[in-house]
Amino acid sequence: MSEYYNSNRGEAWNYGGKNWKLSRSKIDLFLECPRCFYIDNKLGVKRVPGFPFSLNSAVDYLLKQEFDAYRMKNEQHPLQKEYGIDARPMSHEELDEWRRNFGGVKHLHKPTGLLVMGAIDDLWINKKGEYIVVDYKATAKEEAVTALDKKWQDGYKRQMEVYQWLLRRNGLKVSDTGYFVYCTGKMDRHAFDKRIDFEVRLIAYTGNDSWVEKTLLEIKKCLESGATPQSGTGCDHCAYWNARKEFEN
Repeated sequence: MSEYYNSNRGEAWNYGGKNWKLSRSKIDLFLECPRCFYIDNKLGVKRVPGFPFSLNSAVDYLLKQEFDAYRMKNEQHPLQKEYGIDARPMSHEELDEWRRNFGGVKHLHKPTGLLVMGAIDDLWINKKGEYIVVDYKATAKEEAVTALDKKWQDGYKRQMEVYQWLLRRNGLKVSDTGYFVYCTGKMDRHAFDKRIDFEVRLIAYTGNDSWVEKTLLEIKKCLESGATPQSGTGCDHCAYWNARKEFEN
């Protein structure tokens, strides 16, 4: 059995169990494929995950350390100054919990009874007193990422909007504009030389969380249903298993 995958989880971690929560990633899974979402959360059989990207985790950790240094001094980070952003890293008594994996920002959605949660990367504040959601991203490409204009990046935008929605439900005044600190590992070097250089860009995104409420109602209906829903359009996982069934028959 792989250390990264255990197909069946304990009942306490399935929908209705004491440990189950509706995470931001589960919301995205539902939007991608209701069938995979149902099998995962209602029946307790998880999708086979991709391998974790440890380099991304290292970049995430170091960025948090770096921004925290300026947070402690109540000063702007050089990247904020470079882009003319009227903001600084914000101190908040709940920030450590809001950034903790398996912790995060939580809200009990009363119409559905779903406990929604998501762990943010960072929180800034501007002179208007608006909180700004910030997410860190790391990749390696020949050219630096400067925009969120690819279809596969739509999930990043929804991620930002769920975080904005959660923080608003926790009583914060949240700016519609969030930022992605996008770190692109440079691939134009002639040698490794024991280091990877990154080009860091700040990408603004204006979120709209109006879709979240409707989606939560749809998720509740799905989870309470006794029937497995149809696959999402273009779900590679379902396509594989459907093809395997046809082959075996």
